This record gives sequence, C-alpha cells and structure tokens, in this order.
Amino acid sequence: MDWYPLLNSLRIAAISSVIVFFLGICAAYYIAKTPRVIKGILDVIFTLPLVLPPTVVGYILLRILGPRRFFGAWFFEVFGLKLTMQWWSAIFATTVVIFPLMYRTARGAFESFDETLAYAGQTLGLSNTYIFWRIRMPYCRQGIIAGSVLAFARALGEYGATSMICGYTPGKTATVSTTVYQLWRTNDDSLAIKWVLINIAISAAVLLTINLLERNDYFKNRKKAAVR
Repeated sequence: MDWYPLLNSLRIAAISSVIVFFLGICAAYYIAKTPRVIKGILDVIFTLPLVLPPTVVGYILLRILGPRRFFGAWFFEVFGLKLTMQWWSAIFATTVVIFPLMYRTARGAFESFDETLAYAGQTLGLSNTYIFWRIRMPYCRQGIIAGSVLAFARALGEYGATSMICGYTPGKTATVSTTVYQLWRTNDDSLAIKWVLINIAISAAVLLTINLLERNDYFKNRKKAAVR
C-alpha cells in the first residue's frame, strides 16, 4: 500500500494550518476592533470561501494562478515555477478553504475577551505585544485551539479545490481524498475502503481532541469557581 497520499495530505494540511493560524488570528484581532459597517463587509469577504462550493474556489484560483493567467505567467517567467499541478499547489486551495474556520473561531474568542484585563495591563506599563501574547491569547486559547484543529481536519479532507488546482498524479500530487475518488473510478473498492477508514479514523481523532480540550477547560473553570 502506497502511503504517499497520506503523507502528502498531512504535510499540506500542516503547512496550510500554520499559515491560517497566523493570518486568521491577525485578521480576527484587527477586524474585531473596526467599525460595524467595515467589520460586516470584511466578514462577508473572509467568510465567503466557507459557503462557496470548493470547486468554485478552485476555479477562481485557476483563473489567478494558472500558467496562462497574468500572475501565474509572471511567476513562471520570473522564478521558472508553475503554481498549479504541483503538490504544493494544494496549499493555496486548502489555505483559502480553511481560513474562514480559523478566522471565525478566533474572532469569536477575541470578542468574548474581557477588555478590562488589557486595560489593567496597560496601567501596569505592559506593552501591547506582551498583553496580546501573555494575557489575551491564553484567555482565548480554547477558541484558538479549536479553530486550529478544525482547520487542520478540514484541510486534510479537502477535495474539490485541491483536485482542480493540483489534479491527481500518483506519487506527486495525490492526496487521500483524490486517491479515494480515483480508486472509485477504477473500481478498486477494497483499497478505497481502506483509505476511507483511515480518513474516518483521523477525523474521529480530531473530534476527540477537541472534546478533550473542551472537557479540560470546563473542569479548570469549575475549579477556579470553587476556589473563589
């Protein structure tokens, strides 16, 4: 059994999850502070990939990154690299698709933050950077971690946009999702079922991780309440 699709899916999901972790937190933090009208417009734009069909996202990316499009052609001319039909092309697709998950959960966490804690830190002379990383982020950690885990799981199972921008080449661009589809097309049900079970196991492990994190946070809050 060739394990390349799993390894490729894991590295694509890991890289895109790291990217959206920082992008999502940055966008959520600053947009939460913007006026209501601007926040509403930006929120629609950043959340749009969540409701668009993945194939539509893939088509839009092809219109931007394709070798005959302006940006794709310019990148190929300058760097000699095609932005599509490579294993790392899937990172563009998964990053766009999973960004709303990280952004929405992080924004919700930041909006629930008690700003009096930040004001108290400022009166003590603490820098905004210190307050953000040592006070705000620990306070919002549950939402941040949940968003990160969900984003990783979604990236791992992405098919529509990924198949359009990087296709399916065994040993080169194959992922778990595209492999299942190709095995189904070739009537190789036994191997397809194995990959399906692997995907289900990983997804179940992700959901279990989220439940454990929520459970631990719940008991910590109860202990704090009991101490008070």
